[in-house]
Amino acid sequence: MLIGKTLEDAMNRQIGSEFGASLQYVSIAAYFEAEDLQQLAAFFFRQSDEERMHAMKFVHYILDAGGQVRIPDIPASRYEFQSAEDAVQAALDWEMEVTAQINNLMDIAREENDYIAQNFLQWFVAEQLEEVSTMSTLLNIVRRAKDNLLLVEEYLARNPDPHAGQANGGAAGE
Repeated sequence: MLIGKTLEDAMNRQIGSEFGASLQYVSIAAYFEAEDLQQLAAFFFRQSDEERMHAMKFVHYILDAGGQVRIPDIPASRYEFQSAEDAVQAALDWEMEVTAQINNLMDIAREENDYIAQNFLQWFVAEQLEEVSTMSTLLNIVRRAKDNLLLVEEYLARNPDPHAGQANGGAAGE
């Protein structure tokens, strides 16, 4: 087995977090869809798909390393938002939390001298820079637009993936 028990347990928790993020982004997308903001809805539906893909990367890593996948219970996602700013702020807060979780996984991999896991996790470290940057940018644009969310819709129509490839050398969405 190429994975230690502590890291295996932490990665299983991360699978739950990534699936939880996917569901949270579906809730945010549904909020925007209900508000007839199609570009924002599409953006968050794409984010949901990406988070599911992240969860599956962890699933396959654990299996390839000889570990056992144990997906934890996933808490209900938040589905009520007061405004577009509230919804995007929730997404940014989530990405900050996930960044801390990825950093914790890297700490465990380093403590266990697990160089294979460190190599695997490097992708997620770079990905989190992109995720936080993207959500920060989107939040700033929503704040600047104030009540005219059609400006945000226009921005997303022109830039459907605002930071694709910038943070991690083109690896966005891989």
